[in-house]
Amino acid sequence: MAPPVSDTERPVPRWAMRLAHALPLLLLPSCLWRLPFALHFEMGQIQGPGMPSYWVSIPYVLGLSVFSELTALLAIGLVRGWGEVAPAWLPFIGGKRVRPLAAVVPAVVGGLILTLLFTGVPIGDGRELMLYGIIETVEYASGAWQALATVCIAPTTLWGPIIVALAVAYHRRRAPGRMGVPA
Repeated sequence: MAPPVSDTERPVPRWAMRLAHALPLLLLPSCLWRLPFALHFEMGQIQGPGMPSYWVSIPYVLGLSVFSELTALLAIGLVRGWGEVAPAWLPFIGGKRVRPLAAVVPAVVGGLILTLLFTGVPIGDGRELMLYGIIETVEYASGAWQALATVCIAPTTLWGPIIVALAVAYHRRRAPGRMGVPA
């Protein structure tokens, strides 16, 4: 049974509501894991020289972490009323209904891109096949560092599929002619 939410046109499935609100928390460990890299602390990784200067690394790492969390928070719009009617404070579109495909298409495309970016296929000899080519897997100074890295970074592989699932649920709920069909 869907929870009662007064700000959406139709009830949102409970799983979608929970998943959308859990996504920012799911990505938080990865964002926190990357912050020490801004100050050139390598978190147990065995790397060669070549860290960028602080004036590059600090804004880049902080910006990437903030951007990740903001996009995760934006996914909540797929289960809330502000994803159906644009907030009044937005210029030009404020107070207008959001066309379902205007939310679904960017969400599905973004989710597919995130899935491709964060999914690697192990091919042996410490290498993985990624969207952008074959990469060497990172070595760690100890098993504890590697375990911590895995716990913090592994949930990012779920980011893309979660966005796609939320977009499909949004489309099913908002598509024309689906009034009597439960989501």
